[in-house]
Amino acid sequence: MAASTHTGNKARVVIVGAGFGGIAAARTLARSNADITVIDRRNYHLFQPLLYQVATAALSPADIAWPIRGILAKQANARVELGSVVGVDREAREVRLAGGGRVPFDFLILATGARHAYFGHDEWAVVAPGLKNIDDATLIRQRVLLAFERAEIEVNRATQRALLTFVVIGAGPTGVEMAGAIAELARNALACDFRRIDPSAARVVLVEAGPRVLPSFSESLSRRAHRALERLGVRVLVGAPVTQCDKAGIVVGGLRVSARSIVWAAGVAASPAAKWLGADADRNGRVLVSRNLTLPDDQNIFVIGDTAVAVDANGKPFPGVAPVAKQMGVYVGKQIAMRIKPKRRADPSEFRYRDYGNLATIGRKAAVAQFGRYAMWGFPAWLLWAMAHVYFLIGARNRIVVSLNWLWNYVTLERGARLIIGATDEGVETQAAGTRAVAPSPGRPRAA
Repeated sequence: MAASTHTGNKARVVIVGAGFGGIAAARTLARSNADITVIDRRNYHLFQPLLYQVATAALSPADIAWPIRGILAKQANARVELGSVVGVDREAREVRLAGGGRVPFDFLILATGARHAYFGHDEWAVVAPGLKNIDDATLIRQRVLLAFERAEIEVNRATQRALLTFVVIGAGPTGVEMAGAIAELARNALACDFRRIDPSAARVVLVEAGPRVLPSFSESLSRRAHRALERLGVRVLVGAPVTQCDKAGIVVGGLRVSARSIVWAAGVAASPAAKWLGADADRNGRVLVSRNLTLPDDQNIFVIGDTAVAVDANGKPFPGVAPVAKQMGVYVGKQIAMRIKPKRRADPSEFRYRDYGNLATIGRKAAVAQFGRYAMWGFPAWLLWAMAHVYFLIGARNRIVVSLNWLWNYVTLERGARLIIGATDEGVETQAAGTRAVAPSPGRPRAA
């Protein structure tokens, strides 16, 4: 059993998840009369908005991650525990860990984030990995770079073409940024690296089931992003869902696209937190919380970030983005700090999200930014995007390293993190020289 964090009359606050929301809550409680335990199954905090740059060899994993213990090292009332949560005993007021450990709490904050959702096709995960953590990013980087390496030695033209075709499913900010980054990697960073193939001839296909890319942005910015992607050479397919996904490619709208590298950016589902709590959840598994981010039947259990579904005054759910999670963490931290003060109660005000705008980058010189009714695009939006992302990174080292990397990449068109790490996986298995083409059988979808 884990040691109790209770000291004297201090409240025991357990935070599960060291993402944006969990770290914000822990820091907000730094001067409170609380003993804080932060539990995470990984020992680092990750800046997820830049994961796609790790996946496309622009940055290294260490550039966008920071040890949780390092972040909280100077916070005397906080400790970190590496472990996987498997349940919550609400009656005993304990968090249950894999291996039998238990951590008692007076207040519990669940900030466990989200995982990939394949809309009933979980078997697609093997060939179409999503992008939620460093393991995902390095796997995608491995597959993308290996595709070029194998195309260089491939003698069958059809197989070579499939190797040089990259599909991104989902045209939200992650999908748009990923598609643009792969296109730039092929056309710029790898352009002179090979002798038998022309990397700039690689095809990047972005697929969106909805009517347009970047649906959370205005229609005018969506159109600008669409045109910017096409200028990069990205083929954008909208208005048709993917109906088949396998190691040979995808089928979308009856069209067969042969590809060996597929990235999933189409949907997410919450962690199992709702099952741990026995709480009501929406169809994506997010816990239904009150306007103060607590369980309706337990005011000492808070659920925030992608783990929760909370609504504003108009009944509209808050978006699943990092700024929402951070503001939720700060709000919950203040609520708990007020409640554990002698003769004080929680602030009765409900959580309100202050929207500072949406940003998405399409390439080296292009981005879109929306601030309510105001919009920016092109190079000015790209500069704003870069400055905002550097500002929100944790740690001076990371800010300096990322800034220098981006400056170097911008001037030289290089990608310094082009490392293929790890064993070859089945998702990119091909035979080299002498591979035999498989003729399409009658009745198969037409080829792209």
